[in-house]
Amino acid sequence: MNWINNVVRPKIRSILRRETPENLWIKCPETGSLVFYKDVEANQFVIPSSNYHMRISAPSRLKVMFDDGEFEDVALPEVQIDPLKFRDERRYIDRLKDARTKTGYQDAVKVGVGRLEGQMVTIGVQDFDFMGGSLGMAAGEAIVTGFETAVQRQTPYVLFAASGGARMQEGILSLMQLPRTTVGVQMLREAKLPYIVVLTNPTTGGVTASYAMLGDVHIAEPGALIGFAGPRVIEQTIREKLPAGFQRAEYLTEHGMVDLVVHRHKLRSTVAELCRLLTKQPAPGAPAQLPVPAHA
Repeated sequence: MNWINNVVRPKIRSILRRETPENLWIKCPETGSLVFYKDVEANQFVIPSSNYHMRISAPSRLKVMFDDGEFEDVALPEVQIDPLKFRDERRYIDRLKDARTKTGYQDAVKVGVGRLEGQMVTIGVQDFDFMGGSLGMAAGEAIVTGFETAVQRQTPYVLFAASGGARMQEGILSLMQLPRTTVGVQMLREAKLPYIVVLTNPTTGGVTASYAMLGDVHIAEPGALIGFAGPRVIEQTIREKLPAGFQRAEYLTEHGMVDLVVHRHKLRSTVAELCRLLTKQPAPGAPAQLPVPAHA
């Protein structure tokens, strides 16, 4: 019996572990059910059974939005790394290295330019997997570069926000990105170009208090948490129980903070239609309007 327990069973377990990759299944955060990873990936990272919208990486988001997944990756300016030489439990520079190794890119924001249903657009995406999508100097430069690129190319700017707020390891230098990005919004408005914000789960902190809520149109994905402070902090402060669904996309739409809640499968067509409407462009395949003859 000891031979079976000590030798046979451990070998069987090791074989099963080798044959089953860790990411083969995904657990739905809402229902707890296990879903095959490939099915979720093919469904744009929306759980088919519950319609729960999982986080999606910045490169995947850009590929989904642009025609045929093709776009120009906008070069982003470099910034000083760890300007405050910050350290808590670990050095900030070590946290950055880990985040870059995990995600494969330099910071929390990527910007691309390409065609969306035939119309040129500039799209910026915050990735929550990179240090919680926190806004530091590099992310702020990327957001501003997105605004500048949209103005230079004369395109609408679409921003997908996902963030836990300002990056504490950069202190006041992080908070300075809030007015800087607000100036970027003003640049776009002066150029009379549309600014569309898509709020994803979660969008909180200083990001919500600045460029994420300054769009011409605000769209949210279903169930997204959107707010400044979290619900638990608010409850502890006011010592009252919050309403059901407080700070969720649907609640905020009912109370006028968000314009639309749009399923991820319909985001592409919705954003494209808004860009056409705001730039007065005809729909794809629409017949050209004949010139109105001048009266004699």
